[in-house]
Amino acid sequence: MKVSEAVSTAGASLKSIVKMALLSRRPTVKRALEAEAAPLVILANGPSLRRTIAERLDDLKEMSTMAVNFAALADEFMQIRPGRYILADPHFFSRVDDKNVAALWRRLAAVDWPMTLYVDARQGHRVWNMAALPSNVRVEMFNAVGVEGWQWLETVAYRSGLAMPRPRNVLIPAIMTAIRAGFSEIYIAGADHSWLQSIWVTEDNEVVSVQPHFYKEDDDEKKRVVNEYKSYRLHQILESFKVAFESYHRIARYARRAGVKIYNSTPGSYIDAFERKPF
Repeated sequence: MKVSEAVSTAGASLKSIVKMALLSRRPTVKRALEAEAAPLVILANGPSLRRTIAERLDDLKEMSTMAVNFAALADEFMQIRPGRYILADPHFFSRVDDKNVAALWRRLAAVDWPMTLYVDARQGHRVWNMAALPSNVRVEMFNAVGVEGWQWLETVAYRSGLAMPRPRNVLIPAIMTAIRAGFSEIYIAGADHSWLQSIWVTEDNEVVSVQPHFYKEDDDEKKRVVNEYKSYRLHQILESFKVAFESYHRIARYARRAGVKIYNSTPGSYIDAFERKPF
């Protein structure tokens, strides 16, 4: 390793230690009872998931699955009945005036099967309607604290649940939480990540990034996303993409050391860190 790289790694490591000391909480993710017997399919919300559900709905109903973000608003949610669900974006905990967020929590409150809901430990106290969740929905906390640096530090941080690779999108905490829950075989569906095909700059120098999902979004949610991107420059968004794809490689490296197999079952996915294999 070059001297400059060593200095950079040391700096990132020290910064990571400080972040964990200040931001990390005690994780409460428990080992899943079915982890030893069955693989887990993480259902990311990319547009390809629509085809996967159409072709494999009966299989998904029988498998251990994890849904993310606004998936509960889709009709297919009540058919698949995922046993695990994860929310990472602070938007789901602070924007109680967003009708889509309110609808999401109502749908989660209507779940009538055993389900584990994973939430960021720093946001857990803001689950404003926790009391509305039925007793069959168990809430467990993970740390969405991004850490990188010395390899031994990453291993210790990830294994302890105090941190994870920088969580630029919900799929990163979804995979890391699945590993912590004991799943040794994980499949990823609906993780298209083809954002580079749908990003452009308007004549007013505003960046537009269209990130379609397998479900139909209403106009309010589309406007929210557009307004959110208006505050960013193109280089910032591309840097965010870079961080996400790099985080997957950090996950892959950690998974190999932990004896965990991660397969990307998404046709045409831009993620290049995991072996391609249909579930």
